[in-house]
Amino acid sequence: MPRVAIAAAVVVVAIHITFAALLTISDTGVHVGGADQLGLALIGLVEAGVILLFTQPRLRVGPAGVAIRNLFGERVFAWDRVQGMTYPDKGFSARLLLPADEHIPVLAVQAWDSDRAVAAMTTFRDLEQRYRPDVAPPIE
Repeated sequence: MPRVAIAAAVVVVAIHITFAALLTISDTGVHVGGADQLGLALIGLVEAGVILLFTQPRLRVGPAGVAIRNLFGERVFAWDRVQGMTYPDKGFSARLLLPADEHIPVLAVQAWDSDRAVAAMTTFRDLEQRYRPDVAPPIE
């Protein structure tokens, strides 16, 4: 996902800068100046910044609990609030299960990551057994 977002951001910036440079090539009767060109280029940079937010998701698991950073901000959930993590049948990302049928999307584990998503879920379950006090080890 980060590679796709970075490539998309580069394409958006390139298109906006190209169009900004081409604004003054022909005269259409409307006065287009340097401020218009700069504005169009800056709009491209803002759009690229929004696209790059999708490179930020992160899932961290440790003794204190589970930390999830999605698009904006990071939230830490103590182990006494975490009931597990699941991957819904019709979803694009995993969910951290909380009490009272609540859940938080985990954008760091997404469907199109295929093998990496499976590895992330396995690693989460291993770390959950290590750090969560009320989870019994699996019976072999």
